[in-house]
Amino acid sequence: MKDLIEIDGEQIPLETLIKTFQKQKKEEPIFNKAISKRKDEQALKPYQAELIKLQKHLENTNQKMIILFEGRDAAGKGGTIRRVTRYMDEKHYRVVALGKPTQEQKSQWFYQKYIQHFPTGGEIVLFDRSWYNRAMVESVFDFCTKKEYEDFMDSVTGFENDLTRQGTILIKLYYSVTKEEQARRFERRKNDPLRQWKLSEIDLQAQERWDDFTNTKYHMIKQTHTHNAPWTVIRSDIKQKARLESLKVILNSIPYEGRDSSLDFSLDSEIVISGAREIEIMDKQRTINGKFTN
Repeated sequence: MKDLIEIDGEQIPLETLIKTFQKQKKEEPIFNKAISKRKDEQALKPYQAELIKLQKHLENTNQKMIILFEGRDAAGKGGTIRRVTRYMDEKHYRVVALGKPTQEQKSQWFYQKYIQHFPTGGEIVLFDRSWYNRAMVESVFDFCTKKEYEDFMDSVTGFENDLTRQGTILIKLYYSVTKEEQARRFERRKNDPLRQWKLSEIDLQAQERWDDFTNTKYHMIKQTHTHNAPWTVIRSDIKQKARLESLKVILNSIPYEGRDSSLDFSLDSEIVISGAREIEIMDKQRTINGKFTN
């Protein structure tokens, strides 16, 4: 005879209770994760509402804004872009993610393929990777010549100075993920059929070329962090914090009408690092360890 437990006057087999309990324990982490994710998304909403105000301000003042999203593969660029644009007016922003250059584009001035996507008055353009592709991916994987790389590094600060001098608001964000977290995200992409499309041949080599990317990042930020076009580094191992701080960085870039004074716009110094400070940190790492460690 099966052991029975009385609950609210009803005799329930002990085996059934054990199975029910085990099922609940198995489902509990999934449930808790869903609740946590919903809370995270809710925390972004007040700042997403502020982005609508900023967007309206740009429209009213006929200003132009460009936001660059750079960083290693799986650093969180795409997810952040989706949170930035989620509630924006689609008529006044565009997301630009360019593929490999065509033969025609290869024969053109390097910046020409980007300029054709630049914003008009009252518009925001978000580049999911930008002209800095030449300084990162193209350089590491030899998709460009050494001369092409050097020409870019010599010209880009002047190009950006002209851009900002003529009134375009330029925000440069670099997403910095640790090697361990990148590996974990790649593994998830391999095993998740909804994310497998994100995994490219370049991604598969990213871990092997980690140090090459780090060295290239160092030189890129050191040479192209300027007063007119500074870099902001976002530590992105914790996606939610990286997304929230990114929204704040954008909102702090210009004054706009109707800013909600009850919101906290201060930046988390553990997540948001200036380009100049990042170089100081990396220099110290190299001095102590003989190499960069992030």
